[in-house]
Amino acid sequence: MSPFNWRSWIVAVSAAAAISLPLAGTAQSLDQIINAQQGRTRLAQESQERVDAVVKQTRSLEDRYKASLKEIEGLKVYNTLLGLQVDNQKSKMGDLRESIDQVEVINRQIVPIMTQMIDGLEQFVALDVPFLLEERQERVARLKELMERDDVTVAEKFRKVTEAYQIENDFGQTIEAYKDTVNIDGATREVDFLRVGRIALIYQSQDGQVSGAWDQASGQWQALGNESKSQIKFGLQIATKQKAPDLVLLPVPAPEAS
Repeated sequence: MSPFNWRSWIVAVSAAAAISLPLAGTAQSLDQIINAQQGRTRLAQESQERVDAVVKQTRSLEDRYKASLKEIEGLKVYNTLLGLQVDNQKSKMGDLRESIDQVEVINRQIVPIMTQMIDGLEQFVALDVPFLLEERQERVARLKELMERDDVTVAEKFRKVTEAYQIENDFGQTIEAYKDTVNIDGATREVDFLRVGRIALIYQSQDGQVSGAWDQASGQWQALGNESKSQIKFGLQIATKQKAPDLVLLPVPAPEAS
């Protein structure tokens, strides 16, 4: 066996050590590079997240800005309409002020007219066929009392006066039956009255034995014979809706030549 060569072993070990030292240094450099790259990657990710947050916030602000612009446009349109309404109301206020200024003038003019209308109505009732005389006279009296009240508006007074005229006008177009009293041969008796417009005012006693008609020319009641008794009764039944409307022969004054 050949003797162990220590010199050759030392040289081999030295060579191996020389080779391993550069490899260890290279591995350490790679780790540093990888760590550095990972650090840069984390920084990039963090930067991207901050950018994304800024973009998101920016978009939110942009959306709010656009919404605000739309709201502003809507408010402009609304304000324009309100302006037109205000102008219209100002115009109406001017008209109302003018009308209010004329109210007193109108009141001073219409009150005397209403007074004349009531006086004319009172004379008309007094000269007319005397049906429902007490009721019609009371209506005129209430109108006179109404004119003296200061808690009733002129418009309401005028309405009441025209209403009374309308009632009187309707009497000329209707047929009516009602109960009242009349003086017959010095005695007051309750009878049934039949009014046909303003053409005829006839009464008949409840037993049907006594009848009479108002004569406007003489201003008196005229007694009627038995020949009209059945027709008067029939007319009363029509007026009270006990019979259907039909032709009735009643005594009426002859028309006068104008």
